[in-house]
Amino acid sequence: MVRTQNHIGTIGISNAYFALLIGKTVSDCFGVAGMNLCPSQGLKRLVKGRNFVDKGVQVSMKHGKLIVDLHITVTYGLNISVVVKSIMHKVRYAVEDATGVTVARVNVHVDDMKF
Repeated sequence: MVRTQNHIGTIGISNAYFALLIGKTVSDCFGVAGMNLCPSQGLKRLVKGRNFVDKGVQVSMKHGKLIVDLHITVTYGLNISVVVKSIMHKVRYAVEDATGVTVARVNVHVDDMKF
């Protein structure tokens, strides 16, 4: 949970919101064929079913900055480096634009390739 204070009061943003925002952003990126489960999402799959928006997204905070871990499947034949850099830029922009929270790192793990 990220908390910020202004002259009106305190604003709290949950990690679940960040995961949903990032999941939607990544799934719309060119070259992303799908998202893979994070190691910590095994039980969530059993409860929610196969597809959920924040699948493959893990969010944590360190020193007031956001750290994002993504597990993706890329489309075969594309330059993986370009796809990953595009994802990193889009996620950083989407989070900082929507919430004002600084993103320290975006770690993209390419787990699979779809033909």
